[in-house]
Amino acid sequence: MSFHSAAQLVTLAAEGQEHSGNHESLNPLLTGGGAFIALMLLLWITTRFNRDR
Repeated sequence: MSFHSAAQLVTLAAEGQEHSGNHESLNPLLTGGGAFIALMLLLWITTRFNRDR
């Protein structure tokens, strides 16, 4: 990476700090709940396949 391209990346990063970074459509409760449901489903599938015979 050249010095010029690194300087451009630093400039872009500094400009990006003006925004909070949170998207309006992202609901933390829905995102966390969806992740929790997905993990519980994976745990249930894993325990079904890992039964002692």
